[in-house]
Amino acid sequence: MFRVFNQINATHSSVGSERLFGQLHSFNFGDAAKREPLIDFFTQHPQERLKIQTDFAHLGRVDHNQSQNYLLHTTESNLQGIAKYVVMAAIPLVSLITLGVSWLLRATPVIVAFPFAGIILLISALFNIIYYQKQKTVLEAEMISMSYLVRTIVTSKKLAKVATPSQAQIKKNLGPLAAITQFAFAFRTTDASDMGFLMDYLNGLFMLPFIAYNFVLKRLQNQHAAALDLWTTVGDLEAAIAIANYRLAAGNTCIPVFRKGSVTAEGLIHPLLPNAVDNPVNWRRNTIITGSNASGKSTYVKSVAVNCILAQTINTCTAKSFTLQAGHVITAMAVQDNLAEGDSYFVSEIKAIKRLLDLVATGQHCYGFVDEILKGTNTVERIAASASVVAWLNQFPSLVMIATHDNELTEMLADSCDNWHFQETVTKDHGVEFDYQLHQGPATSHNAIALLGTMDYPESLIHEANQLADEFEQTKSWPKVPVAQPE
Repeated sequence: MFRVFNQINATHSSVGSERLFGQLHSFNFGDAAKREPLIDFFTQHPQERLKIQTDFAHLGRVDHNQSQNYLLHTTESNLQGIAKYVVMAAIPLVSLITLGVSWLLRATPVIVAFPFAGIILLISALFNIIYYQKQKTVLEAEMISMSYLVRTIVTSKKLAKVATPSQAQIKKNLGPLAAITQFAFAFRTTDASDMGFLMDYLNGLFMLPFIAYNFVLKRLQNQHAAALDLWTTVGDLEAAIAIANYRLAAGNTCIPVFRKGSVTAEGLIHPLLPNAVDNPVNWRRNTIITGSNASGKSTYVKSVAVNCILAQTINTCTAKSFTLQAGHVITAMAVQDNLAEGDSYFVSEIKAIKRLLDLVATGQHCYGFVDEILKGTNTVERIAASASVVAWLNQFPSLVMIATHDNELTEMLADSCDNWHFQETVTKDHGVEFDYQLHQGPATSHNAIALLGTMDYPESLIHEANQLADEFEQTKSWPKVPVAQPE
């Protein structure tokens, strides 16, 4: 899903990117459709979309800014020793004022104070700047979070001027937070330019970020609900633009229809595949998908899984039409061993399947997806355990889709499951060719040995493999392999 997120994520700011990521990982049934008016608005209003994108581009991204987490825990973020920073800022300020007054009045008592004030200014300036640079490193995380928060509020003032469905909500939340923008200069991002260096020195001389930090934090604490809602509203604004842009760019998307019953679709494709072959879906009960290697069965299972997620998070599917009932999506796919936990591949696999069983057992409507079920163990126990897992799942109203090479499962579960398959053609001239089209019923062909031939395996090896496979198909038992004679 992270690659799918990257494909959709055309946001320009961290707040929009984080919000889109959050939407793709949260299942609040019904929320996806609530955001549709905003997505539709940006689809129909390209000028407003461009204006808001420009504002977000100026805000930019700051990786690992932790601003949202910071907002959630403002009461734990007070900067200690604020009085110290005020005193440190006051010393050079008073010195500057004294120098200015001495220069203007030129009175004898005042002139006597001139060199003294200059010395104090020089010493305090050097001390403050050095101390500031040191503390800035220590408090870097807090400063980055606060800086991005303040800049986001400044950007929100610009967004509030654009007529969108969120305009009223942004203005409402900005009201009690508007004073924060007065401190934006203290959190300005510095760069390598002369002005950037000058601003950094001024910040150090008068401890501006540290003093402004607590003033801003106090306002955020007092207006906590408004600040959180503003962050969410602004993030939703850019996330909606990203979704609208994705729909326009992809061109093969639809808005899903939610209703009880089976999952159906026309023209379904995987969002990450260029020039993908589309397929239908008519998923009404637990289904076993068989097929040869590289024929498309795993990709099809992933396509259905990804679209069940996209439908319920961003109200978008990569299909001509897509209909489903709201439900949790859980997978046991792309399983890997876990050296840190000491789990072998098979242990990792059965843990993933157990999570699926536990969720299904709650009685909530679920969509389960398993790729190459229990392939980490021997053939006899794999088939026996896989059949038992599917039979157990049949007790519940959830839907599970399983990809496997074990054709025996299609026979054992023929009365309780649907069977679909993918197939291929093998020719001498073109080798193995796939149509990537879904077909009804169990698979009737195999291509693993044929694929060996396309990789220039020894002909004698391929001939013997074919003989062994043919004998097993006829007798249902494996013959002894003859001892190879040296050539």
